Amino acid sequence: MDNAAPNPSAAAAAAAAAGNGVQASGAGPEDASKQNLSQVTSSIQKTLGLLHQLNLTVSSFNSASQLPLLQRLNALVAELDTMQKLAEGCNIQVPMEVVNLIDDGKNPDEFTRDVFNSCIAKNQITKGKTDAFKLVCFRAYGSIFLRSLNKLSLRM
Repeated sequence: MDNAAPNPSAAAAAAAAAGNGVQASGAGPEDASKQNLSQVTSSIQKTLGLLHQLNLTVSSFNSASQLPLLQRLNALVAELDTMQKLAEGCNIQVPMEVVNLIDDGKNPDEFTRDVFNSCIAKNQITKGKTDAFKLVCFRAYGSIFLRSLNKLSLRM
């Protein structure tokens, strides 16, 4: 983990460049979106590292560690500001169910698994209905279709 304090002006400039619609030649909006998401992810990881460092500093706090504590607090505030600016360029919608699961201390992968299993179940029901419909159609119209094919083959 990088222990150096982030450079807020450089990060703000990167956020402004990412959010103002100016893109490198040949880069599409999807590439810019992926890059912006990558920057936000990196900022989140850096923030988590800063929080861990801050926790260590606070847990062993004494008068001599006041300056490092203030430096880490300032670095955290600067990184949170950078993260907010970068996040403004991201257009990601998270279902409320996922947010509620996270608030409840559960793994959001459970939501993904449940949605996936629900889709599989609905797909199986639809396939069963389709197969039943095909069977009914074949029983009702199969003999007519076969007679028509026989007539066509006799003509040729």
